[in-house]
Amino acid sequence: MNSASDIVVGANAERSRSHNRQVVLGRVRAAGQIGRAEIARASGLSTQAVSNIIADLLEDELIVEQGRRSGVRGLPAVQYSVNAAGGYALGIEIRPDAIFGALLNLGGETVISKRYTLAAKDRDSVLKAACKTRDAVLKAAGHARDRVLGAGIVMPGPFGVTGISGHDTDLPIWDDTTPEEAFSKALDLPVFVENDANAAAMAERVSGVAQKLNTYAFLYFGSGVGLGVVENGRPMTGAFGNAGEIGHIPVPVADGTALLETVVSRLSVQKYLHGAGIEVTSGEDLTRLYDERHPALMEW
Repeated sequence: MNSASDIVVGANAERSRSHNRQVVLGRVRAAGQIGRAEIARASGLSTQAVSNIIADLLEDELIVEQGRRSGVRGLPAVQYSVNAAGGYALGIEIRPDAIFGALLNLGGETVISKRYTLAAKDRDSVLKAACKTRDAVLKAAGHARDRVLGAGIVMPGPFGVTGISGHDTDLPIWDDTTPEEAFSKALDLPVFVENDANAAAMAERVSGVAQKLNTYAFLYFGSGVGLGVVENGRPMTGAFGNAGEIGHIPVPVADGTALLETVVSRLSVQKYLHGAGIEVTSGEDLTRLYDERHPALMEW
């Protein structure tokens, strides 16, 4: 596994300015506190290019100065860090039975979160629920709503036409438009859509157990079960984002074979407990039953 220091480098072409801004901001965030010369060496950008980008990021209030670093020869270098309140991202997770919304600052910290029941899985119902969640989260966040940079949408896979749809963990196929286009129009925000396993894998790199790793695999237990594979800091998605879609692998069971996610997933344990007369609606419910070593859960 590679270390998280192997981050994507910049390019000095003017047409790559947006990419270079992301590279510089990523370097600042990864370091916590860093100077221009260090950013230039680490990114492959010229010092002048870094200076120009730093000026833009300061003007946009995405970074702040953190004094000067002492203990080095010459003029102490100005240090920069991410301004956590400089920008926010709306996160929406869509499950077959629920929708979650959260607002995160640039430091990766959750400012506010909401959860609602998802009554229906058709596209119109999902889009309406997403808008309701957006409105509730931004209303609760107050002043932060004016600095929302975009939205990340997380849904269970697989995406696209795969021939393996029709299971409880699926959401409707977006056959006449892409999810990005539909959500962006509905939410009136720039939107990035990812499957839940890949999103969880990247979340661990931002603020979880994979912060010091750049290449790794992450096994995700959600509505179904998936695998997020990260290589050189980026998720391996495949043609339609389904590279880690392992939930439909057949596995041996007592009476033959079954799909992996029908026996190992949140929905599978909910169904099993329902058969035993126990209703669970959240991860907290499962945690409580596990801590109690409930016989039905232990049997599952």
